[in-house]
Amino acid sequence: MRELRSSSFWRAILAEFLGSLLYAMLGLGASLRWHQGPPSILGAALAFGLAQATLVQALGTVSGGHINPALTLAFLLASQLSLPRALGYLLAQLLGSLAGAGLLYGLTPAPVRGTLGLTALHPGVGPGQGTVVELLLTAQFVLCALASFDERQDGRPGSAALPLGFSLALGHIFGVR
Repeated sequence: MRELRSSSFWRAILAEFLGSLLYAMLGLGASLRWHQGPPSILGAALAFGLAQATLVQALGTVSGGHINPALTLAFLLASQLSLPRALGYLLAQLLGSLAGAGLLYGLTPAPVRGTLGLTALHPGVGPGQGTVVELLLTAQFVLCALASFDERQDGRPGSAALPLGFSLALGHIFGVR
């Protein structure tokens, strides 16, 4: 519990909140349909991947730059994160994502807003299939993160930024359709 009294703990919580806010706002904002025609899957995938890479680079030295609850849970289960820190990160990520989506909602004209980037299953894909795809894509992202942040590597969070961004973009390119 001594960790809760440290300023570095609260800076990390704030970094996760800010990172999640920006990630949600930027990724969802790139998913909006500003013009007629099919949505740009590649554009949205790159936006999410670039946002992840940028935020890991910017916030990695403060909090590890998890930005994503799946990464926080993976690091907790791998015993690389304390329970109080993981709970703080999860709460900050949830509130940051809600704040980012709310900010985007307030900044976006109503006709463009639509579902605010919400995706749904393709009519030919059942809930079980969608869940399996989501689990597999999350697994590849988490494995990439664990490998990229492995202390046996160079130990710098910035070196994980590009692999994580690419991994996330790959998951979006494959999974969004």
